[in-house]
Amino acid sequence: MARSNYDYPGYDRSGPTYWTKTTLLYAVVVGGAILWSLPFWWTIATSISAAPATTSVALAPSDLTLGNFQTLFETQPVGRWFANTIIFAGSVTAFNLVFDSLAGYALARLDFAGRDKLFLLFVSTMMIPGMVTLIPVYVLLSELGWVNTYQGIIAPLIAQPIGIFLLRQHFKSMPSALGEAAQIDGCNQFQTFYKVYLPLAKPALATLGIYTFITTWNNFEWPLIIASDSSMYTLPVALFSVRNEYFTEWGLVMAAAAVIVVPIIIVFLSAQRYFIEGMTLSGMKG
Repeated sequence: MARSNYDYPGYDRSGPTYWTKTTLLYAVVVGGAILWSLPFWWTIATSISAAPATTSVALAPSDLTLGNFQTLFETQPVGRWFANTIIFAGSVTAFNLVFDSLAGYALARLDFAGRDKLFLLFVSTMMIPGMVTLIPVYVLLSELGWVNTYQGIIAPLIAQPIGIFLLRQHFKSMPSALGEAAQIDGCNQFQTFYKVYLPLAKPALATLGIYTFITTWNNFEWPLIIASDSSMYTLPVALFSVRNEYFTEWGLVMAAAAVIVVPIIIVFLSAQRYFIEGMTLSGMKG
């Protein structure tokens, strides 16, 4: 099976045209990678500099030190903010995997009146900007007494239309004969979903899990609105408060930014194989 255009029979891998195209392609890719990496490199270089410049962008660290990180952890409750972010991102990801997979399976495999209209309703909610619903959701949670609580931060994000859409398309692409055979063997609908279809949806679940974890980890607006006490801040909101408190000390600000970014890079790199596999399968099945 051919794995790239280079593997197809008849593809000429010699001559000036081939080498010109290849050189230009690599130049664009390397140039783009360097360009997109510069902000992250500047963040790291500034965070490990003893006296970073405040009037210019220095690409090389000066007087290497970890003092900025030490000062940050000694003066701010970074551990509490880190725990809040893990609880927030982890809980939202777990709830989305459960509820989105159940809803996606029901819309793809169960036969009930109004199923297609309900699916269109889910898809249409993707067109509504999130800012429109912020105030009504906040008022509702305030009436429930959930402001500045974990349930208040987590509850509005426990299911997403994009996740339901992704898993519905994935379940719909699977052969119906699998479910029919399972039901002949005595499985009910939930057992058919849990034992037959769900294990086959691992690439799509991994893609949804990584996407949800990263977007929730970086979510700034909702935790800023619902958390009224600094003890409930997540790391992006905490970075905002650190920036206001130490706006002239760029080393501390960039140390806080590095603390936020490093965990999600580790999560993505450790699971990128599943993410790419899931995106590839979704693209092939339209």
